[in-house]
Amino acid sequence: MKIVILERNSVGADVSVDCMRDFGQVDVYGNTVTPQEVRERVREADIIIANKSPLGEETLKDAPNVRLICEFATGYDNCDLEYCRGRGIKVANVRDYCTAMVAQHTFTMALALSQKLSHYDNYVKSGQYSAQDRFSNFDLPFYELEGKVWGIVGMGNIGRRVAKIASAFGCRVIFHSVTGKSACTEYPRMDKETLLGESDFLSLHCPLSDLSRHFIDADALDRMKPSAILLNVARGQVVDNGALYEALVSGKIGAAGLDVVEREPLELNNPLSRLKDSNRLIITPHLAWASVEARRRCVEEAYKNIQAFLEGKERNVVNG
Repeated sequence: MKIVILERNSVGADVSVDCMRDFGQVDVYGNTVTPQEVRERVREADIIIANKSPLGEETLKDAPNVRLICEFATGYDNCDLEYCRGRGIKVANVRDYCTAMVAQHTFTMALALSQKLSHYDNYVKSGQYSAQDRFSNFDLPFYELEGKVWGIVGMGNIGRRVAKIASAFGCRVIFHSVTGKSACTEYPRMDKETLLGESDFLSLHCPLSDLSRHFIDADALDRMKPSAILLNVARGQVVDNGALYEALVSGKIGAAGLDVVEREPLELNNPLSRLKDSNRLIITPHLAWASVEARRRCVEEAYKNIQAFLEGKERNVVNG
């Protein structure tokens, strides 16, 4: 049994992947990007572990032994599922391993933006606080979460966790289902226009699809409150980055917190890279999922997927 880990670095050097050696020989690569690299490295693989590496006919046609692809991720859009199904290659993902951390990061950004933490931290560190003659400073207004409307797009595991936390803060939670198929009954479901118009905070937790691509575009931003805070911890292409830049600099919305952008890493020609005001925009480098605990769970779950496959069981298979 030969296992090839194409993107070992995707779970971090501080998290061990040695458990995979329980199943046989393991070839480990820190990162694998190009189709040529993938093709050369998987030629003799029985099982491939990947994250973003492209896996389809072009890269797998010369790898006759592949029987299973395990993602170090929940997403599997790097895999051509139809091709893999035709080859009899199972594709398994990792589910619900980072829900707690993504929800936590959503509120980290929301609180930092709504409470103007960057401004006040800089105010103290610049010496301005020490130079003033009063005990307090609150020159930039900030507001409570209690009593605000928290809108959610995508009421899966993460969306439900965010809803629970927002409710604990005293927010009224509403949501929109991009597909219209949500089974959630705990919170009121709204059409898109109502969601945009009522939300003080709008957090995105939906998968990327033809329905969700540029769900937040110029028209959507025009419909939001000028004080609204947008939070994207879903996929970068759910938000039109150019339209968001224009909305932020023109004051159409209050602020945005992004863990994902349209092309990653952030390109210098992305207009959002020019906006340096952390009171209006916070961008983190696609790390909302990446707590130490979550990355350890990711490896453990991939291990269990392989173990189940070798026992003749299907676990987290997405192309059965």
